Amino acid sequence: MRNIKIVVVFLGLLLTGSALAETKIAVVDIGKAIFAAEVAKARSDQLKANSEYAALQAKYDSTTADMQALSKDAEAKSMTWSREQLAEYQKKIEYLRADLELTAKKLESEIKTLQNGIIQELQPKALEALKELVEEEKISLLLRADAVLVAEPGLNLTAKLTERLNKKTK
Repeated sequence: MRNIKIVVVFLGLLLTGSALAETKIAVVDIGKAIFAAEVAKARSDQLKANSEYAALQAKYDSTTADMQALSKDAEAKSMTWSREQLAEYQKKIEYLRADLELTAKKLESEIKTLQNGIIQELQPKALEALKELVEEEKISLLLRADAVLVAEPGLNLTAKLTERLNKKTK
């Protein structure tokens, strides 16, 4: 909380008098701009169309449906089950849960690999485009959007950065 007060006081001093007329502040979310770019969306679509990824997603969906069906069956019948039937149900649910967790980890790994590849590919171009935007717009202070509590939408350069990134990657 103390740090926020210091930043507010510093910005207040920065924006007093003639500094206010000369200072232009903007915010940007570089990650959001990168992942909103057409190239990133195309890479994501390619991953989803990949047969291995599609098979993993189908297995995840199927296992989820199996768990739901088994749970629904247990709700309806568990009061009449013997100890053996209850133990069998618990064993099945644990196997399904383990399968689901493994499949989810594989899917997350595929997505993480894709995201890292997109960042490696587009970050240099995004930083170059951002530098150009800052110069053109005569920005004095550029802040990360996630570090700002409140900002007018007009101060956010994210959409402009995405647009410029799309032009650079065509």
